[in-house]
Amino acid sequence: MTEFTVRRPEEHERRPAQSTVARALHSPPFTDEQWAIARDAFPAERTWAAFEGTRPIGMTVSAAVDLAVPGGRVPAAAVAWVGVRADRTRRGVVSALLTTQLRECRERGEPAAVLHASEATIYGRFGYGVSSQVKHVMVDRTRARLRADVPVTGSVRLLSEAEARTLPRELYARMGLHRPGMITRGDGWWRWNHDRVLDRDEYLVAVHQDHQGVDDGFVTYRPRSLGTFEQPAAGEALDVRDLHAANPGALAGLYRFLLSVDLVTKIRLKSRPIDEPIDLVLENPRAAEVMAIQDHLWVRLTDVAQAFASRTYGHAEPVVLDVRDARLPENAGRYRIGPEGAERTDADADLELDVDTLAMLYLGGFPASTLAGIGRIQARDPEALTRTDALFRGATPPWCGTDF
Repeated sequence: MTEFTVRRPEEHERRPAQSTVARALHSPPFTDEQWAIARDAFPAERTWAAFEGTRPIGMTVSAAVDLAVPGGRVPAAAVAWVGVRADRTRRGVVSALLTTQLRECRERGEPAAVLHASEATIYGRFGYGVSSQVKHVMVDRTRARLRADVPVTGSVRLLSEAEARTLPRELYARMGLHRPGMITRGDGWWRWNHDRVLDRDEYLVAVHQDHQGVDDGFVTYRPRSLGTFEQPAAGEALDVRDLHAANPGALAGLYRFLLSVDLVTKIRLKSRPIDEPIDLVLENPRAAEVMAIQDHLWVRLTDVAQAFASRTYGHAEPVVLDVRDARLPENAGRYRIGPEGAERTDADADLELDVDTLAMLYLGGFPASTLAGIGRIQARDPEALTRTDALFRGATPPWCGTDF
């Protein structure tokens, strides 16, 4: 077994640790310019690294965010850059890193950690569960026409380079976390995920404005050639990177704009909400093809009691959940959940489940009855599944909409 220690890296050790993770994730180490931005996006005080002596062999970092939950929000850790050197994997390094990080989240008063998983088989054993799914959609613009009855609630304008750096930040903050699963975006996120890609990849930004002159949606996109040597006239695709709308009218207006861009044959929309109706606003709904549905936001509840107390519940008779958590045993126990809230209890349990399954239930993305049907929940009282469905159901499916 590899002998290693997990600790905060010193300032001079941070970049070598990041380079180790970059190679583990099959990416080149950051350039000086990239590191100048990235080092601020994930602060040193939220970084853990594994060392063999003085040599880094793995790392994980997080950023402080707020996570939207049904009826409210909770402080959370947005986890990223999890990796171990290729010749030091499967020796307990990731386990030590992530367990240390989860305990820190709990001690910081962050009842949840969230991440986007590079591999779907890793994080369940650390108590993370899939809390939301997304769809990737390809629109064939040559066959796509917006229905005539889709309302027109405003107009769309392209932003100047200066506006493109500032207005989306203001709009995202103003629209707020209106779906469970959405997270706040700090300055470091915008510098790395927005400003940098505008410079590097020549993305454009368009904004929807309603009839009262209020901006209520934006889309970040770029054209990309589909041409090849064999088929040079294949046309252009629009790759949509970031699209947020405050209301259905703004969403439809941004669709209308994307469909109006000339010399385009395909529109590629990645990581869209499961219930987003882009196919239904088209005369030919088959012109919008769902290319894949996959997991998106994974959630790990680090303080179950605090997480339960931070969201609201639907109307149904209370249920008692018996939660298992081997990695953070402080979470284990029985919780009474009802319309008035949640509390620990000694009452007999109606349902039993592991903490990773609880994460799937927490944001309302998956009904308890569905999870029980596939063996993820054990029901002592089958009728309690119906009550749990009603208690945890949200108004909309959860969606994060932010890569990190």
